[in-house]
Amino acid sequence: MHLVCAACKATNRIPESKPYLEAKCGKCQASLYANKPVELNDDSFYKYIEKNDMPVLVDFWASWCGPCQVMAPIFTKVASQSPGLLFAKVNTEQAQQISAEAGIRSIPTLILFKQGKELARMSGALNETQLKQWIMQNLPK
Repeated sequence: MHLVCAACKATNRIPESKPYLEAKCGKCQASLYANKPVELNDDSFYKYIEKNDMPVLVDFWASWCGPCQVMAPIFTKVASQSPGLLFAKVNTEQAQQISAEAGIRSIPTLILFKQGKELARMSGALNETQLKQWIMQNLPK
């Protein structure tokens, strides 16, 4: 399994026999699995979503967006309860290139990726139950 370090962006190979929850980056020694969303930008986005073997759920948001602010703690809480899935956030004001390339027309928008391919998309704020249900419906089996 390959995991990208959120701290230094190095790609790490994790042996199948080693638990990924305990894995550390070979380059910077940071924990490879974060149970919280990772901030992505124009420079880190593609490497993170394409090189991770785990699915990545990305929240596209903006600081001025009320529904985004309401959903942020829910997204973080669900991230802490969802092993086997990586969570990331993209600030659309700062990462305008990625936001345009992803076709973001409204925020918040959630996109679930698996090795760089979009699996599902949802626009609009969700409560905790709705977010968990959406994830379960769209995770690859």
